[in-house]
Amino acid sequence: MTDFLFVKATLPKSGALVLPLAEGFSLEGLAAEADAACHGAIARGLEAAGFKGKKGQSCTLWAPGGHLSRVVAIGLGSGTPDARAAEAAGGAAWPLVAAEPEAVIDASALEPEAAAALAFGLRLRSYRFDRYRTRESAEDKPKLVRLSLATASPEAARSAWQGLSAIADGVFLSRDLVSEPANILNPPEMADRCRALEKLGVAVEILGPKEMRKLGFGALLGVAMGSAQEPRMVVMRWNGGAEGEAPVAFIGKGVTFDTGGISIKPAGGMEDMKWDMAGAGTVIGLMAALAGRRAKVNAVGLVGLVENMPSGTAQRPGDVVTTYSGQTVEVINTDAEGRLVLADVLWYARERYKPRFMVDLATLTGAIIIALGHEHAGMFANDDSLAQQLSAAGEAVGEKLWRMPLGEAYDKQIKSDIADMKNVGGRPGGSITAAQFLQRFVDTKEGHVPWAHLDIAGTAWASKDSATVPKGATAFGVRLLDRLVADHYEG
Repeated sequence: MTDFLFVKATLPKSGALVLPLAEGFSLEGLAAEADAACHGAIARGLEAAGFKGKKGQSCTLWAPGGHLSRVVAIGLGSGTPDARAAEAAGGAAWPLVAAEPEAVIDASALEPEAAAALAFGLRLRSYRFDRYRTRESAEDKPKLVRLSLATASPEAARSAWQGLSAIADGVFLSRDLVSEPANILNPPEMADRCRALEKLGVAVEILGPKEMRKLGFGALLGVAMGSAQEPRMVVMRWNGGAEGEAPVAFIGKGVTFDTGGISIKPAGGMEDMKWDMAGAGTVIGLMAALAGRRAKVNAVGLVGLVENMPSGTAQRPGDVVTTYSGQTVEVINTDAEGRLVLADVLWYARERYKPRFMVDLATLTGAIIIALGHEHAGMFANDDSLAQQLSAAGEAVGEKLWRMPLGEAYDKQIKSDIADMKNVGGRPGGSITAAQFLQRFVDTKEGHVPWAHLDIAGTAWASKDSATVPKGATAFGVRLLDRLVADHYEG
């Protein structure tokens, strides 16, 4: 793990030097000192390379002199860089300096918050899941162990970094969980890993099959019937707000592997179904982030953890289950299992905690990928204010949402001939009918709870690198929901 240090701006004696430069830059301060030590090689090299400081532009100068192994220039774009621009610059810097044991970033021209954001972007981009690589060569591994950010106000930048560092820890926890193979991360193991949050002050309660059977979790337990791995529900509570104040609630789908059950999926690509627990992974990472930065809010995170397998004991198409709410569901397709898991957990969160709002996250439908691709997660909400807050938070951190409709016509598609509802409504509007199903476990005649459902099937995993997200598990939603809390629900 790389150590991040915030220090006074001094010229490094060796290693790599990173220069974040805006359009129309002139080399000043530390950059000017480095250029002088290199007898003007930096200025000449940047000019020869056509480096203009444009956003997304980078340039590496090898061994320019002054005992430096390389100088990396990163474009910040025009104007004063905001947090997003600084983050992107940090993310772009990581692969260019990761092979160096030591690097210094000249952040002396940046405000303390922007300097911290640059470090945040670099840390987010540095994520690797390599615990199962036993023969990786040394040259293929990052060597950077010490990163110093040279800034005019180290104390202020360090203060801004503390909260961002806790959020990065939450993101990394989420990415680790989603990246784990399903033979390692089954429901009992995932529940046990939630215990690690106790050291941050999070109260963790784990319910097994006996407790859930007593409560009447017929929908969640039905999904788990075909697996040798017992299901779990985990409740995580962070009490950072006023005593007695209702919490905000986050609920995650945690299907640690999804074969589709008896309605089995095609073999091609089924290996990806290890990350069908990404919603739960996001909730766990979010709770770690909130506790790690000591958020002034009462928050509860609930995750339903199951494995969906075909076997002689598995749930069948045509079965009818009774949910914790008392409502009955005809199971038409056992591959529409995530909504069954969420149904019981949503009702439990609603009834036990009387939350200020509920947000659930799930890799719920392939239909949302057909609708939105991999650029936006689908958002369904019964409350305009909450929807607007979520959209703004997503824009602020680069985790974008697109609001989708809900309505009575869609709800009619899940009407069952023999039960209160069926778990699928056909191919048309598949992501919408899934959300309509969930809404039946949120809104009742007795009361309305502000609620949003985020379908993250298209955004939970990335097939290529981006500025601050390397290929693989994205932890989509950790930063978004942390920002939602920070902007609207703390203190």
